[in-house]
Amino acid sequence: MKFISKNLATGVFSLAALIAQAQQKQADIDKKVEALISKMTIEEKVGQMAQVTLDVIGKGGNRYAAAQPFQLDPAKMNDLFTKYHIGSVLNTSANTALTTKRWYEVISEIQKTSLKTDRNKIPVLYGVDEIHGATYTDGATMFPQQIAQGAARNPKYTELGAAITAYETRASNIPWTFSPVLDLGLDPRFSRMWESFGEDPYLCSVLGAAMIDGYEGKDNNIADPYKIASCMKHFLGYHATISGKDRTPSYISIDALREYHLPSFKAAVDAGSRTIMINSGIINGVPVHANYDILTKLLKEELGFKGLVVTDWADIENLHRRDRVAATDKEAIMLAINAGIDMSMIPYNYEVFCDNLTALVKEGKVTEERINDAVRRILKVKYALNLFEKPNTHYKDYPKFGSKEHEKAAYDMAAEAITLLKNEGNVLPLKKTTKVLVTGPNANSMRTLNGAWTYSWQGDRVELHAAKYNTILEAVQNEIGKQNVTYVPGVSYKMDGHYYDEYADKMDEAVAAAKNADVVLLCLGENSYTEKPGDMNDLYMSDLQTELAQKIAATGKTVILILNEGRPRVISKFEQQMKGIVQTYLPGNFGGDALADVLFGDVNPSGKLPYTNQRYPNAPIGYIHKPSEQQKKAEGVYNYEADYNPQYLFGHGLSYTTFEYKDLKLGKNAIKKGENIQVSVTVTNTGKVTGKEVVHLFTSDLYASSVTPDVKRLRRFEKIELKPGESKTVSFTLNPADLSYIGRNGETLLEAGDFEIAIDKLKAQFSMTE
Repeated sequence: MKFISKNLATGVFSLAALIAQAQQKQADIDKKVEALISKMTIEEKVGQMAQVTLDVIGKGGNRYAAAQPFQLDPAKMNDLFTKYHIGSVLNTSANTALTTKRWYEVISEIQKTSLKTDRNKIPVLYGVDEIHGATYTDGATMFPQQIAQGAARNPKYTELGAAITAYETRASNIPWTFSPVLDLGLDPRFSRMWESFGEDPYLCSVLGAAMIDGYEGKDNNIADPYKIASCMKHFLGYHATISGKDRTPSYISIDALREYHLPSFKAAVDAGSRTIMINSGIINGVPVHANYDILTKLLKEELGFKGLVVTDWADIENLHRRDRVAATDKEAIMLAINAGIDMSMIPYNYEVFCDNLTALVKEGKVTEERINDAVRRILKVKYALNLFEKPNTHYKDYPKFGSKEHEKAAYDMAAEAITLLKNEGNVLPLKKTTKVLVTGPNANSMRTLNGAWTYSWQGDRVELHAAKYNTILEAVQNEIGKQNVTYVPGVSYKMDGHYYDEYADKMDEAVAAAKNADVVLLCLGENSYTEKPGDMNDLYMSDLQTELAQKIAATGKTVILILNEGRPRVISKFEQQMKGIVQTYLPGNFGGDALADVLFGDVNPSGKLPYTNQRYPNAPIGYIHKPSEQQKKAEGVYNYEADYNPQYLFGHGLSYTTFEYKDLKLGKNAIKKGENIQVSVTVTNTGKVTGKEVVHLFTSDLYASSVTPDVKRLRRFEKIELKPGESKTVSFTLNPADLSYIGRNGETLLEAGDFEIAIDKLKAQFSMTE
C-alpha cells in the first residue's frame, strides 16, 4: 500500500508540475504578445489580420492565376510584407500539389522575406486544407474522407490518421490545417456532406475531438514539430441550407441550433482547438460573418473560445457583393470585424481590406481594442506553433513521410469504414475462384475513390499523383487474378466536364459480358466534387447509371452493387435487384485494396452508416426526428399515418458473422435529477468468424414540456472485436447532459420524467425524480 500511495503521490505531483509548466509557458507567451502589440502600428496590426492566397505573390500571369511552374515574385512579396505587413498566406498555386521539397522552398522563402522586411520580425502563418491527409502534397498518405471515418466509428483510427496528417503536413513546412469539419451531414443534397462525420451531433463530437487530438496532441502542444494547429469549421449550421445547395440561406430555430449544431463545436473548443472558420452562409437572414450574437456572444463569450477566428474564402467581400447587407466593401469590413472576425481570408485584393480597416480604426468605427483582441489571438497561435523561433520545418526531418507504416493506417481505416448494406443469401464473401465482371464508372478511377480536396480542390488531378495505387478493378485483379476478371466500363465520366457529366461507354458490351460472368461487381456512385460545383438537382442515381444497373440486373446474374460516393444517392429504382450492396464512401488511395479484401473475405466488414440512406428524393428524414414523422394509423375518419421509409437506417451495417445482444441492465430504475446512470449490455459473437461490432446506445425522452422530444438520440458508442463464441459486457455511463434538451428559448432543460434506453433491439426504462 505504501508503494501504491507513493507512486500515486508521484503521479499527482508530476501532473501538477506539467500543469504548472504549461501555465508558466502560456504566461510567458502572453507577456511577449502584449509587448509586441504595444510596439505595433495600426497598419501593422491590420496586416496581421489579413490572409492572401499564394497566387497573389507568384510571378507572371495575374493576381488570380500565377504562371506555372510557380515561382515567387520578390517585388510582389515586398509590397505584401513591407507595405502591408500581411500576416498569413494560404493555399497552393493553380490547385497543384507540390513535393515536400518544393513546399519547403516556397514557404521558407516567404518566411525569409517576411522576417527580413518586418521590423517586428513576425513570421507568416501558412494554412492549407489538409482534410484527409496532406492533401496538397505529392506522395502524402491519403486517408478516407471524414464521412468514411464516421462509418468506421473508431476514434483511435481517426486520431491516428490526424496525427499522421499532422506529421506529413509539417514535413511540407505547413503548420496549420483547415480541418476538421464539424458540420452535421444532415442533407444528402449538400455538396459537402462527405466532409462531415455524419448526421449525428454526438458522433461528430467524439470524432471531431479525436481528430483535434491527432492534429494538436492531447496536450495541444503545437510547438511540437510533429503537430499542427487545427481549425474547426464551419461555425455554425453550415450544412443545414433550405435549398440543399452550398452557401445558401438556412432557417434554424434557436433550439435546433443549440441542440444539434452546437455540440460538436463545443466539444472541439473543450478539446483545445486553436482556430475556427466561419459558416459562409446565412442563418435566419443574417450572414454569419456579420453576426455578433454568434461570433462574439456565443463563440467567444459563452463557449469561452480564446483562439483565432478566420473567415472562409472571400466572405467579408461577400457581405457586400453577394449578401448585400453592406453598401460598400468598407462597410462589410466594419460589420465583420465588429462581429468578431479576427482574420480575413481575403484572398486576392488585400489592399481593399487593409486600407479600409485602417481607416475604420482611425475614424473610430472599429475600436483599437477590437483590433488588439484580434491580433492577440493571431500572435498567440504563432507563438504556440513556435514560429518565432523555428518558422520552418524541413522535409528531411520527416523520414516516415508516405511510409508503409502510414499507408497501413490509411488502409486499416478504409477497411473498417466499408459498410455492408445488403447480403441476400450470404452471397458475400465471394470465392476467389469466382469469374467476375467489373463494370461501372467508378470501377477504374482513383479520382472517385478519393473525392475532392485530393491533390487539387475538385480532385480532378488525382490520376496524375495516384497511379501507383489500385483502383477497384486493379485491386480485384490482384485479389483473384486477371484471368478471373473481365472489365467493361458501361458508363464513364467526362473527366473534363462537370462532376455529373457522363456517357454510355460500351454499355451493350457490358451487358453481354455479364452473361459470361458468375458475379457482376457493379461500381456506381459519383465523380469528385465539392462546394458550389457540387450542387445537385436530383438525388436519384444518374439516369445512365440507373440504366446500366437495370440492364445488368435483367441478365439474371448475381449483381453486387458497390457504391463509391460522397453522399447517399437514391437507388430504390434498382436496389431490390441487387443481391449484395457495399458502401465504400470516399475511402482514399487504399480503398480499392480494402474493398477487394472485404469482397473476398480477407476482411470482415464492420462499418456502420453515419447517415440515413433515404429511399426517395422527397423523403429526406434523418434518424433524428420528431414522433409526428412516424405516426401509426389513426382511428376514425381521418388517417394521419406518417410513412417513415428510409432505404437503410443510420447505424445499419452487416457483418460476415452474427452478434447477439442480451442482459441490458441499468444501474438503477430510478434516479434523482442530476445523477448519472450506469448501463451495461452483453454482446456475443454467435457466428463462425471474428468480427467487429459497434455497440450503439440510444436514449429517448418519452415526454418533454418545452419542445416535442426526438424519437431517439445516440448518446454513446463503442467498437469491440469478438472471436467466435466470445462475449463481452460493454458498460456506459450517462450523465445529466445526456438527458437534457434545449428548450424553445435556447435554455438547457433537465426535467423529471420517464426515459428509455435502447441498445440493438433491447430496451429498458427508468425514471428521473426531482
